[in-house]
Amino acid sequence: MNHRGVTLWFTGLSGAGKTTITQALKEKLLAENCKLEVLDGDIVRTNLTKGLGFSKEDRDENIRRIGFVSQLLTRNGVIVLVSAISPYRAVRQEVRGKIGDFVEVYVNAPLATCEERDVKGLYKRARAGEIKQFTGISDPYEPPEAPEIECRTDLEELSESVDKVWNKLVELKYLMP
Repeated sequence: MNHRGVTLWFTGLSGAGKTTITQALKEKLLAENCKLEVLDGDIVRTNLTKGLGFSKEDRDENIRRIGFVSQLLTRNGVIVLVSAISPYRAVRQEVRGKIGDFVEVYVNAPLATCEERDVKGLYKRARAGEIKQFTGISDPYEPPEAPEIECRTDLEELSESVDKVWNKLVELKYLMP
């Protein structure tokens, strides 16, 4: 399959399904021999952005660093799958402007659904006051105003979400079957 470099930026609350969709899409793209990289927020925080906290300034810097790496990869023909909460609209727009070939995927699930899916117990800890500045509880999440794709993971199957992203990449001519 022919493809062009692009960054797919999966944003949404913790537990919304960003990593799940990213992993399923990764498998589908690899099966087509696409050149790709996955930048998962949790993994990036333990390596590339180690030492940053969760203040607004640190979160913005985290997103800028992920964006910088994404820009380098994208301009070299790589499909980059970024899975990061990235709660603030302005810094997502800033990164979009720098990367250019950027597709925002809003992984949307209600807070109650995300809390039900909380395998790490983070929401419970945040509600108990053990975790400060937790997105969706004590820190805001600013949903995208006009994402290219919205995946409603509380209403659709994983395959539907993956197909939405795949079809948009074909429509935008990032994938040429």
